[in-house]
Amino acid sequence: MWNKIQKIMKAKKISIYKLSKLTGLPWSTIANYKNGSEMSFKNACKIADALDISLDQLRKEANIN
Repeated sequence: MWNKIQKIMKAKKISIYKLSKLTGLPWSTIANYKNGSEMSFKNACKIADALDISLDQLRKEANIN
């Protein structure tokens, strides 16, 4: 799932720091996701909302990999 998030962040020129501010999640939490920690549903929703994408977009990508 992180690969999809990272691609969208790059396309929208959003850093981890900015994503943290947009979601209200601590920078360290987002960094943990980048390093492979499992994301909660609630936080996946926050990230999807911040990136202006649907959860389906994240889910479909996660199922492909």
